[in-house]
Amino acid sequence: MRKPNDLTMKDAVSKMLDVYRLRRKFDETSILALWPEIMGTAIANRTTQIYIRDKKLFIRIESSVIKNELVMVRQGIIQKLNEHAGSEVITEMVLL
Repeated sequence: MRKPNDLTMKDAVSKMLDVYRLRRKFDETSILALWPEIMGTAIANRTTQIYIRDKKLFIRIESSVIKNELVMVRQGIIQKLNEHAGSEVITEMVLL
């Protein structure tokens, strides 16, 4: 039997992330962890370094061909990653 002030596990974790101001870092970490799933294994295997700093996604890729392709679809990738996070986590993408 549920009491009126009971929270679901999802709501409780969400509230905890907001109270301790961990929401942004949690969203950033989830994007980095799901990079292979979001972008595919071909790109993920050639990605040597990926991190987020000040709402900028920094990516180091071995292949110049893939790097050029990512430059062409930069805004689409940013939009896809932000949709996955549910908020604006990334505003810019920098290819190293």
